[in-house]
Amino acid sequence: MAQENPAPEEVELDPAQEEFIDAAELDALRAERDEMRDRYMRALADAENSRKRADRDRREAEQYGGSRLARDLLPVYDNLKRALEAASDETREQAAALIEGVELTLRELSNVMTKHGVTAVSPSVGDQFDAQVHQAMFEAPVPGTKAGQIIQVMAEGFLLHDRLLRPAQVGVSSNIG
Repeated sequence: MAQENPAPEEVELDPAQEEFIDAAELDALRAERDEMRDRYMRALADAENSRKRADRDRREAEQYGGSRLARDLLPVYDNLKRALEAASDETREQAAALIEGVELTLRELSNVMTKHGVTAVSPSVGDQFDAQVHQAMFEAPVPGTKAGQIIQVMAEGFLLHDRLLRPAQVGVSSNIG
């Protein structure tokens, strides 16, 4: 016949051994509790970081989600502007209604772009070149200018909130001194 092992409760321990086992169990339980508390705090921190990241991603999507559309509309803006600049005084007299329609369309496009956070970067001749918002298309020595001054503006640049959609295209003086 197989010998039966006595149940743990049936083992007789003296009080000193009992106290040692209880202290060891208590230490193990405390270590487990501390580990669980640490894991819980890490999980809370991860959840908070995820929430913040999702919130930041949502805000960026709201602000910058339309950047491709805005960038695609810039040539339309440029062409309407060029059409108005190309119209001579004679053309303006002969086709006043057409010119007015183009002006209204350009104004409406500008209003819609502004409503959605698109703003123009419009440098002037004589302004200092800024590589953050300008793109130098050429350099030329022009009498009466200093190196780095804008001498010609070919196209306006645009920002979407604080991000550059397109730099302003400019010519820059290369004079030394």
